[in-house]
Amino acid sequence: MFLTWLDSNSWLLEIGGKRILIDPWLVGSLIFSNLDWLFKGSRSQNRPIPDNIDLILLSQGLEDHAHPPTLKLLDHSIKVIASPNAAKVVQQLGYTQVTVLAHGETFTLNNQVEIKAFPGSPIGPTLVENSYLLKELESGLTVYYEPHGYHSRKVKQAAPVDVVITPFVDLTLPLVGPFIKGGNSALEVVRWLKPQVILPTAAGGDVVFEGLITKFLGTKGSAEEFRSLVEKNNLSTQVLEPKPGDRFELRLEKRSLAI
Repeated sequence: MFLTWLDSNSWLLEIGGKRILIDPWLVGSLIFSNLDWLFKGSRSQNRPIPDNIDLILLSQGLEDHAHPPTLKLLDHSIKVIASPNAAKVVQQLGYTQVTVLAHGETFTLNNQVEIKAFPGSPIGPTLVENSYLLKELESGLTVYYEPHGYHSRKVKQAAPVDVVITPFVDLTLPLVGPFIKGGNSALEVVRWLKPQVILPTAAGGDVVFEGLITKFLGTKGSAEEFRSLVEKNNLSTQVLEPKPGDRFELRLEKRSLAI
């Protein structure tokens, strides 16, 4: 299994002989609803568009997960698995192979990778987006991805999981509270899923944020603090910090669920 972190929530996961691009923001700025004065994310240079993508996996319909400028550049014939909200974005852009996964539903890619949707992040009072469990069918190795740190108790049924990708850092706004949960939320999912490895997402990387909203943004935690928290709780999970753009191999032990 190979992983490449592409900044923010964007990942390239190579699993089961397939290349899966997750929540890609690779080109241009990150702006919500064209309000660049409110919030704008930018990097010094665009990320190269990865070759030979077998599947695009979208957890949310917001721009930091379903980034229109990036999606416009990608081949519209690539298969897409998406939350209902994210599916609307790619369908409007003209993608031709879009599968919507509601919570609890499963999709299998060429009999090699199984993808199951779980409840993820709440967006507003009525919408709950997706988190995903990806399973390499030949080896049984699993990856759980939730980019805002909102972990449904339903995911406990998947334990043990080999790799977890979720935030380590809390991001909060006055009156709103935490919209990204790291720290204790990540610790809780480690207790539930007992992963061999956990990796951070959503924060850091080669990205600069500006705009009015950043003046009120509260940040708490770090990868080092989270590593100490894991050790203090006598958990064996390895905490890794990938560098943006670096492709690295995860060597994981095969294990069976104890009964």
